[in-house]
Amino acid sequence: MTDQSPRTDLSFTRHLAVPRALVWECWTRPEHIPHFFIPAPHRVTACDIDLRVGGRFNTTFEVEGNVMENTGVYLEVIEGRRLVFTDAYSEGWKPAPDPFMTAILDFEDDGEGTRYTVTVRHRSPEACAQHEQMGFFDGWGTVASQLEAYAATL
Repeated sequence: MTDQSPRTDLSFTRHLAVPRALVWECWTRPEHIPHFFIPAPHRVTACDIDLRVGGRFNTTFEVEGNVMENTGVYLEVIEGRRLVFTDAYSEGWKPAPDPFMTAILDFEDDGEGTRYTVTVRHRSPEACAQHEQMGFFDGWGTVASQLEAYAATL
């Protein structure tokens, strides 16, 4: 578990009716990311993963006709159990000019499925409030539902 700061962290836990190994695979292989990692009808148009601490997690989104490039790195990779990535740095530990968040994804066995916990940390209470107002719970909740539906097809 991750210690929470109510001023800068947003989090939720959900049961996904798919095995932990499939959830892990979806989050760690670039061919899977476009199938769930942004609420439809928006799209992930590219994904590049180097799954190691300091390795890249880069995505390109198309949102209402706008292209959004997202570069980041993994801060922690615990095989099958935890991923931590941030946009505060890009590969080579190059600082981002205006970082937004660090995401912590925890995967635990939960019966025949997965206990899926998402925690997103922000650099300030204002950034956290902005993310919540942007629809953190609906957006990341939709991503969890899309992940579960997609993983069930594998």
